[in-house]
Amino acid sequence: MPLTAVELESVGVRLGSSQILTDISLDVPEGSTLGILGPNGSGKSTLVRAMLGIFPHTGTIRLLGQELPGRSLDWKSIGYAPQRVTSTAGVPATALEVVSSGLLYGNSFRHGKDAKEKAMDSLERVGLAHRAHESVQTFSGGQQQRVMLARSLVRNPSLLFLDEPFSGVDKRSRELITQTLTEKRDQGLTIVVVLHELQDLKPLIDATVVIEHGRVAHFGPAPRVAEGHDHPDHDHDHEHGDDYLPFRTPDLEGGL
Repeated sequence: MPLTAVELESVGVRLGSSQILTDISLDVPEGSTLGILGPNGSGKSTLVRAMLGIFPHTGTIRLLGQELPGRSLDWKSIGYAPQRVTSTAGVPATALEVVSSGLLYGNSFRHGKDAKEKAMDSLERVGLAHRAHESVQTFSGGQQQRVMLARSLVRNPSLLFLDEPFSGVDKRSRELITQTLTEKRDQGLTIVVVLHELQDLKPLIDATVVIEHGRVAHFGPAPRVAEGHDHPDHDHDHEHGDDYLPFRTPDLEGGL
């Protein structure tokens, strides 16, 4: 049996006077991909940030067998790509510099001798090595997201967290991101990804957790996609209202 890469037991998150998440429990086996789905404001991104130790939590979170917070956790084995809007805006840096920054951790501010080679290899994976020395501010939204993916993979992690990797991303970038993640998953990478819709990653998803109002509404196989959203020509870049769910949550008592 595969080991468990991520384990949550009765996890809650309270920020200020607001209870954002309540009683979240789930397991993610090593080498699998979990999709976190739900309407805007449901707590999807908060859940990922809690799993990364960014937000305080109640209950238990274990990553790679180590409980949070814990000094023994090997953070070099964990990659994270936040949403593009908050990750590269206002950063006057080249793509190579952004990706190389992913090699910094803890109190270390020195790159290894092979840092540039690692960063270039990571940019090559996402099809942007030829633009390594250009400012990310000149890149399209999809290209910026690919840079952040390259940054999250530069240390060759065994566990990867992604927050809305397809948000505002063009078709070509979606294809390259999907290709990169498929190759890494086939090599044994465990992936936890926040998605508004399953889109191109559907063949890669082993299980989904649907969050509604800060609670688990579904955990298991992917819900059925709403009519029209599974069509290849459907525009995935549009915005939906807070109450819109682009999939049908299954009847939990009646099964899928």
